[in-house]
Amino acid sequence: MPKKISDSNRNDRVAAKVQTIVAEILRDKYADDPVLSGVSLVGAVAHGGLQFVRLYFYCRTDDIDVAQRRLDIETKTIRFLMGQQIDQKYVPQIKFTYDDTLERAAKIDELLNNLK
Repeated sequence: MPKKISDSNRNDRVAAKVQTIVAEILRDKYADDPVLSGVSLVGAVAHGGLQFVRLYFYCRTDDIDVAQRRLDIETKTIRFLMGQQIDQKYVPQIKFTYDDTLERAAKIDELLNNLK
């Protein structure tokens, strides 16, 4: 009997859907919040049988720790609101992680410029 072909893009689709829904929640429900209004979601990765999604964010303010703490505090509420919009059997757990790609790229550019 042939092996069942799995849909390898499902993780990506679920992650993208969760990212879109959470971004809309942040935009609509937290527009007046001075900390969370400066947060942008830049990526998402689904794990654990689609029951866990790690959301990567970038913060336009300098105080990343405050943004991380606020997101951690609001995670339960955001997940509840997401559960009202998502069309899956289970609402995935979400975890916010700061994406420091821009800072690392700037540091690499600086190091390369110093070599000249």
